[in-house]
Amino acid sequence: MKVRLGTAEIGMTRYLGLWGIVAIVFAFQGYMRDDLAGHTFDFFDYVRWSLIQWYIWAALAPLVFRLGEHFPIRVPLRIRELWMPLLASVGITALSMFLGALISTFFEPSGLAEQWRQFVDQHAAEGMLTCWALFAVQQAMHYRTEKARQETELAQSRLQVLRTQLQPHFLFNTMHAIATLLHEDVGSAEDMLLKLSDLLRAFLDECQGQEITLRQELVLLDLYLGIQRKRFKDRLDTRIYVAPDTLACAVPSLILQPIVENAIRHGIGERLGGDCIEIESRRDGDALVIEVRNRNSTLEGNDKPPAGHGIGLSNTTLRLQELYGAAGQVDLKMLWPQGVACRLRMPYHPVEDADEPEVAAA
Repeated sequence: MKVRLGTAEIGMTRYLGLWGIVAIVFAFQGYMRDDLAGHTFDFFDYVRWSLIQWYIWAALAPLVFRLGEHFPIRVPLRIRELWMPLLASVGITALSMFLGALISTFFEPSGLAEQWRQFVDQHAAEGMLTCWALFAVQQAMHYRTEKARQETELAQSRLQVLRTQLQPHFLFNTMHAIATLLHEDVGSAEDMLLKLSDLLRAFLDECQGQEITLRQELVLLDLYLGIQRKRFKDRLDTRIYVAPDTLACAVPSLILQPIVENAIRHGIGERLGGDCIEIESRRDGDALVIEVRNRNSTLEGNDKPPAGHGIGLSNTTLRLQELYGAAGQVDLKMLWPQGVACRLRMPYHPVEDADEPEVAAA
């Protein structure tokens, strides 16, 4: 059984234990105060009085939290918004005094009126402070939850913007390639249009969320590579090396396409001869590592991407950082004797019971 306090839940045993600790602390405080004044009762009397007082507040705390949710105290503070919490605190404190006096009549020789007077004299101010302390805790929890929700929504918005940036960028480049082929090979241009249609349909079907499995991502990539093979014909070779235990891992949707596009554009797209695009995935401890390599481009002697890598690499870096923080990394390096490798690193997170089509071999 659990106690609900606003958006938080706490086990009943733990909840009562925490209030019990508060009761013991105040019982000891009361005993020491009276001892310094020169008159004390039995210590267990202090414990009984304190347990009655604080377990009543334990019972009333969920009510205080609910009232705090209905009558939040907003910043900047407005005096007119305080009257309802003020009335509520007075009413709840009075209720706690009455319940304490009522329960005490079963243990004390005096009647309800006398117990009520004693509770008001001794615990009214303490009760008001307790009530407002609970209000303050509820408001702090509310603001923390609200802040976390807003940060999550902001992060999702940024990710959505980054993700949607890729679609027009990719479509523009593909349509440009098709337009070029229309003057050279009408049949290949028509075939590219059909493959583009298949890719867009698969993208709409598979990429509804921020993440998909690597298997799904490779299916989309294979459709994209089919378009590029039509464009470059026998000049372009592709090879995919996938560790079987990585196929079910979650990756950002459409994360490989812009990296492969860069590899093609800055390799075979700008240089004579053929090229081989290699995609490799493997597990490295708690990380998934995906590497995209080409053999026909250069970083001109440094590890900085040349001008023109633009949206593909920067978008990929930002998406990995938004999704995984420091665990999401992009590394660009030279290969020997020629070529460039782009390495993506992200948390290894398999998705169980994935029911997806097999990846077409390239």
